[in-house]
Amino acid sequence: MVHTRLDGVLFSRMVYLGANLLSDNVRVVDGLNVFPVPDGDTGTNMNLTFSSGVEELTRKESPRITESATALAKGLLMGARGNSGVILSQLFRGFSKSVNGKDEVNARQFADALKAGVDSAYQAVMKPVEGTILTVAREAAEMAVRAARTSDDIISVMEKTYEQAQATLLRTPEMLPVLKEVGVVDSGGQGLLFIYEGFLRALRGEELSADRERSLPRIGQEELDKLISDQHNAQIHMKTEDITYGYCTEFMVHVAHSTEPNKKSFSEALFRNHLDTMGDSLLVVSDDEVVKVHIHAEHPGSVLQYAQQFGSLHRLKIENMREQHANILKAEENKGQAKPETVAKPETVAKPVTELLPYGLIAVAAGEGIATILRSMGVHVVVEGGQTMNPSTEDFMKAIAGLNAQHIIILPNNSNIIMAAQQASELAEVPVSVIPTKSIPQGLAALVSFRTDVEPETNVQAMTKAIAQVKTGMVTHAVRDTQMGEVQIKEGDFIGMAEKEIVTAGPDLLACATTLLLGMVDEDSEIITIFLGEDATEDQAHALEKALSDAYADVEVEIQAGGQPLYPFIFSVE
Repeated sequence: MVHTRLDGVLFSRMVYLGANLLSDNVRVVDGLNVFPVPDGDTGTNMNLTFSSGVEELTRKESPRITESATALAKGLLMGARGNSGVILSQLFRGFSKSVNGKDEVNARQFADALKAGVDSAYQAVMKPVEGTILTVAREAAEMAVRAARTSDDIISVMEKTYEQAQATLLRTPEMLPVLKEVGVVDSGGQGLLFIYEGFLRALRGEELSADRERSLPRIGQEELDKLISDQHNAQIHMKTEDITYGYCTEFMVHVAHSTEPNKKSFSEALFRNHLDTMGDSLLVVSDDEVVKVHIHAEHPGSVLQYAQQFGSLHRLKIENMREQHANILKAEENKGQAKPETVAKPETVAKPVTELLPYGLIAVAAGEGIATILRSMGVHVVVEGGQTMNPSTEDFMKAIAGLNAQHIIILPNNSNIIMAAQQASELAEVPVSVIPTKSIPQGLAALVSFRTDVEPETNVQAMTKAIAQVKTGMVTHAVRDTQMGEVQIKEGDFIGMAEKEIVTAGPDLLACATTLLLGMVDEDSEIITIFLGEDATEDQAHALEKALSDAYADVEVEIQAGGQPLYPFIFSVE
């Protein structure tokens, strides 16, 4: 079998098989995380990201490769989660641009598109690190270009590409010493290899069976439904009568051709501006054929009637938020669990903001207590996420769309979320600044430096500078046996990390936390904050407080109920 041309149908089959192989091996990729902690989520992030691309591709698959590649790239872009997901989205964004306008491509054009994807991904990363998915993708694409010079068979080119990706992956421990120390290859590179294996299998003629096709991940709309449902079900402290726009309305418009009778030509700007007068929490994502809309409206019928002027409506979903809210309050009352200190689950979409604010603040957090602290410091929207659950680009776009502000500031509060936030900032229609906070303590330190009466550039500089003034410590548990430097770790042990360095481990939570915290504090430390997670007790926190007071009489210690999962303690040392 020889393939000298690649069209949209065959490309789609390649993507579907790649998606299935990645989905089947999520745990394998997650298990390659360097740190033996329960948030090794590279595989999960790549799978969620690629699934979003597949969801879009299944709706817009075309015989023309330009259209299929564009659909995949768009879905990946909006669904990108974590650094690995953003890099994956950029690989295929560059690929899509390279094949733009083409019905099909030959072997050399296919290889050039892979190389264009690599160029796009490297441009998206401020400080590219070799020995990662970037290196695997780059060396594989370079091999594709070389192979295409001597062969016009796309199967042969993909074989060489896959073989090089595999060879480079096996060399990643030599490029990144930490991989060699732990005894793993790069997790993102392994995820990409599974995708490329699917590409090769499809080119060789392997078909997707009926059972496999049904198992293909469908994350896009279902995930959006869940996110929005979670948001509504969280607001147990609002008064039902305070809900200004009572119906959560979602739908898609298949834009009509201008020649179709009784249909108006579509302008995204005019469409968005008109819908903005009909409700809030507006999100409009469009391309040449489809418009996806989310809006909170008081008269959803009017919204649908307006949208129908531009084409046919699909995937309609309308929820009565007042009824939902009343039922939630009633259920809470019946359970007798409503307490004054209970807080709403972090929101993905902002509450209605009627006045134009100079700034809109968005922060990421996991844990009701931490979310409450962030709101008390002026954060308008808390996006639920953090360890093991990285928000997507679309999550940030929804949060941005729900704020009526001249300038948006995002605090990712996790190193694996920064790139998705930055990608959203590039897509947003309002100015957005991303402060590169890598932890909750850094996010809180940045908020202390925020001022509403200064220019954005001044705030960005001050908030970024404040990050360096705080040290972060975290305690979690090990998911496998390993050794990090001098620290021997057994599965189930508690691990103490100062910033990103594992400094202690052992079977006793309090002993591990005490060793970590005392090692972080010195004579210059003034304020220590202990954020209590789900799996720790107040007695343990007070024992830590006493140990600190005995060692450093002058330090001020604060204990906050963070409620964060997976991490019994988070420490902030200033």
